[in-house]
Amino acid sequence: MPPPETRLFTLRTMAGAPRIELRRIAANPGCGTADAGQAVIVFLHEGLGSVAAWRDFPDRLCAACGLPGLVYSRPGYGRSTPRVPHEHWDARYLHTQALEVLPALLGELGIRRPWLFGHSDGATIALLHAAAFPGAVTGTIVLAPHVFVEQKALDGIARARRAYEAGPLRERLARVQADPDSAFYGWCDAWLAPAFRAWNIEADIAGLRGPLLAVQGEDDEYGTLEQLDRIARSAPHAERLVLPHCGHIPQRDAAQQVIDAARGFIARHRGA
Repeated sequence: MPPPETRLFTLRTMAGAPRIELRRIAANPGCGTADAGQAVIVFLHEGLGSVAAWRDFPDRLCAACGLPGLVYSRPGYGRSTPRVPHEHWDARYLHTQALEVLPALLGELGIRRPWLFGHSDGATIALLHAAAFPGAVTGTIVLAPHVFVEQKALDGIARARRAYEAGPLRERLARVQADPDSAFYGWCDAWLAPAFRAWNIEADIAGLRGPLLAVQGEDDEYGTLEQLDRIARSAPHAERLVLPHCGHIPQRDAAQQVIDAARGFIARHRGA
């Protein structure tokens, strides 16, 4: 099956007017739950992700929920404007995406009160955005989120760097990134910088009030369940799902369980 078509959208309200690769998913009226005016599910990819890296998961989730979707590649990823060579993303690069890029994109596309669905770095962006703009989000689902830095994550990223520079990982990323060096070194160098060890967003997300589902695999290679524990301290109302025999990519390792959980979560909180 050929990859779905994407388009480049110029984000005119941002400095430099970056091009954003995006794909819209139409609601499926055949499932019986689609409703005119229902909120869009916005998919926020991981640190090495892109529109293409999601594969068909967004289509499956949107079909199950009867909702439209938006999948996009952040600047530096996919076919979006690449990172400038030698540009270093600082410890607030996820804040920039959550507080500047995402609001600008949603505003220019006319998307109001979306459901946010984020994975890994994208989960962190979702948490930051939902906390900062509580009235602008219907609900938030996060997979393998990061709210503080664990040595396990740094060790995993160091392994990824060795695999990338040895060749195989770069070849795999080239299938979903127009400029794999842009995506990989932007992410890797930010996380492995000494200043990033103190990175922590617990205070930033203390204002989370809307519906929140946090999901993590028991065998996550980049984090422990302490991530979910700390989210619960900041947002005691958060729902929690721990998946056995599942690694850092629940939408791949336990796709149907994630879809079922997300569909139930959205159904419970529609109209909240």
